[in-house]
Amino acid sequence: MRTTGKTFPLSNSKDLDPLLERIGSSRIVMLGEASHGTHEYYTWRSAITKKLIGEKGFNLIAVEGDWPDCYRVNRYIRGYDEQDKEAAEVLKTFNRWPTWMWANWEMASLVSWLKEDNSKKAADKRTGFYGLDVYSLWESMEMLISYLENNDPPVARIAEKAMQCFQRAGKDEKAYAINSLSDPCRQEVAALLREIREKAPSYNHDPEAALNTAQNAYIISEAERYYSSMVTFNDESWNIRDRHMMETLNRVMEFHGPDTKVIIWEHNTHIGDARYTDMKHSGTVNTGQLAREQYGEEEVVLVGMGSYEGKVIAGRNWGTPEQEMSVPEATEGSWEAALHAESPDDRMIIFDRTEQGPELVFPHRAIGVVYHPEFEQRNYVPSVIDRRYDAFIYIDRTKALHSLHVSQDSAQVPETYPFEF
Repeated sequence: MRTTGKTFPLSNSKDLDPLLERIGSSRIVMLGEASHGTHEYYTWRSAITKKLIGEKGFNLIAVEGDWPDCYRVNRYIRGYDEQDKEAAEVLKTFNRWPTWMWANWEMASLVSWLKEDNSKKAADKRTGFYGLDVYSLWESMEMLISYLENNDPPVARIAEKAMQCFQRAGKDEKAYAINSLSDPCRQEVAALLREIREKAPSYNHDPEAALNTAQNAYIISEAERYYSSMVTFNDESWNIRDRHMMETLNRVMEFHGPDTKVIIWEHNTHIGDARYTDMKHSGTVNTGQLAREQYGEEEVVLVGMGSYEGKVIAGRNWGTPEQEMSVPEATEGSWEAALHAESPDDRMIIFDRTEQGPELVFPHRAIGVVYHPEFEQRNYVPSVIDRRYDAFIYIDRTKALHSLHVSQDSAQVPETYPFEF
């Protein structure tokens, strides 16, 4: 196997220094994962995040999560709300399936650290935490109406009219998608968005009120488009979602100013440049590609993660209870199998994208929130690894993520950081 890069051992956070050197003065670092239910992906992303905040001045975290829930975490770590609660209590408000993505002990540990770290900083220097995703149509609508009723009653009436339109689908996204073919809520949403765009700058009683209000309005608009596209037989819904995540990132960065430096947590399929996968053949884009195109490759560092075998938390079907599953040995000929054949040691590879070698395509494993290990061959994406990513973290054998629902007893909180920081 030949790729354009150097390999470094990986056992504790001190081993991350070559990655920080590679990041240099870049403003955007995207941290991927090959599944949404693997312990090591969360702990290594946490380790990198802490070093970027402490040593590189990064001040924002943006994740593949819903804006309303993440904004609640943002206010918690900044010291605005719910200061009498533990981090785990705040994270339990993530109730959209798959809940384990953010309601887990690994995240609780990081959120606790962020809150403590922020307490030592001036208010305008504290790290923020935001959700990039598009799914929270109902939650954003309810949050927006609640805010407007207290701060702008006339616009609240416009929001309520839009809510009444959506309520015909009974808060069922699939039902709305079907109904949207003949009776969409687009006109009501457009009217609401126009009002919010005009008035949001005046919502300034809270340091981030204008950002939060405008973002919830944008989510309502984009979610309406996303759910409407679900009934088509093309890839438009994917592009709507990833473009929305990129536009949200742009709004957050613009709001916080030119010195903003952001860490993004998303699945490899979102952060690994789509142009170096089979996604390009269908015209599908993702946030990694869009960030490189919009900000320039010198400002963006994409870090993928993967493993050879282990355990994972996932569901057998959409909405079914989470369960721990075995991840089989990577299929022969895949990127993960090639790394294992070289050595079973955990390690980090820093790619040299200035070196022009042949484009080697490997099948590269991607596990979703719905997982069927018995159909393993379906979980691989053809990828030019050293072009898709700037760096890659390889864990030979992984453990499952620790859901917050495993134990309600704080005395039984699992050890989530098994290596030195």
